Amino acid sequence: MLGGRGAGKTRAGAEWVRALALGHFDPVIRRCQRIAIVAPTFDEARMVMIEGQSGLLSVHHPHERPTYVPSLRRVTWPNGSVAEIFSAEEPEGLRGPQFDAAWCDELAKWKKADAAWSNLQLALRLGDVPQAVITTTPRPTKLIRELMNDAATVVTRSRTIDNRNNLSPSFLDDVMKRYGNTNLGRQELDGELIADDPNALWKRALIEQYRLRAAPDLKRIVIAVDPPATGGEKANACGIICVGLGHDGRCYVLDDASAKRQRPLQWAKRVVGLYHQRGADRIVAEVNQGGDMVREVIAQVDADVPLKTVHASRAKRARAEPVAALYEQGRVSHVGAFPELEDEMCSAIGEGQSPDRLDALVWAITELLLVKRAEPKVRGL
Repeated sequence: MLGGRGAGKTRAGAEWVRALALGHFDPVIRRCQRIAIVAPTFDEARMVMIEGQSGLLSVHHPHERPTYVPSLRRVTWPNGSVAEIFSAEEPEGLRGPQFDAAWCDELAKWKKADAAWSNLQLALRLGDVPQAVITTTPRPTKLIRELMNDAATVVTRSRTIDNRNNLSPSFLDDVMKRYGNTNLGRQELDGELIADDPNALWKRALIEQYRLRAAPDLKRIVIAVDPPATGGEKANACGIICVGLGHDGRCYVLDDASAKRQRPLQWAKRVVGLYHQRGADRIVAEVNQGGDMVREVIAQVDADVPLKTVHASRAKRARAEPVAALYEQGRVSHVGAFPELEDEMCSAIGEGQSPDRLDALVWAITELLLVKRAEPKVRGL
């Protein structure tokens, strides 16, 4: 089920699980007694799929409502049907259990999609017709493309505008003004699977080719920051990307901790926290807008962190091209998946745009692979 934001995907998935658990599809499909619920994270499973306004608990009548036990990550119906909750970040958790149905939400943003999906398929072995429903806003990931090309997959689509009666008019007005008639809008609002932008510097297949589950030993780690010009509700995102340099001379993208609508002290705490968490050796921050502010706000959080400030003297595309070339040479790997970052990478770069995550990525990889570091002088004997 490919759908735009707010198109009703969660409600549809929850209603599907309810019908299976209560036997509403009998005799075509027998009542499912064991169901898997798989989300990008456990938090998203609970907040969206189970307890959300369109989640599983909300779609039941009082007399049929199941019992949810968060500590057990389990939902149990009065008739004995059970749903177990899993995170795609922990695919090994799907080894062992067996099910006759599964509801997978936002598959396009699963960080360990291939491993989680493969383990789930091996667990779908009960009943006459084990099935999975996937509710997701589409992104052209390798797994999404493979599933859509599989003859056993039935594909449906829904647009945000189709669910207008259940959405705030101001929300619809805002997103249509922002994203109407754009590729991002076709993907995020109309549920279309958008192919690579021919004007983009990166291709998704290239990112997939070098994607890894874990990084090797690293000799350097930097946190790069592209701060917004202002804070508050109208601010751009603060791009925060962590990249490591391996002893093999390759870069490994470790984290996208970018944050939206945060004030300077908030994103500074996020940056410094990631610096300490990763044991990084430097923070690199763009200071085209508010250089003194950037230095001061990071110093307020931790005055001892080493901070390098950089100034963008060239256009965004010109700065990004050498980094894109490193990807083509196979010198950069993404450790896990970073959907929002990769969406920015695989879109055309216009000077009126603000690809904050991409800017931070470019600064990080430039620092690790493109900046010439002074070699220590060897004193003669």
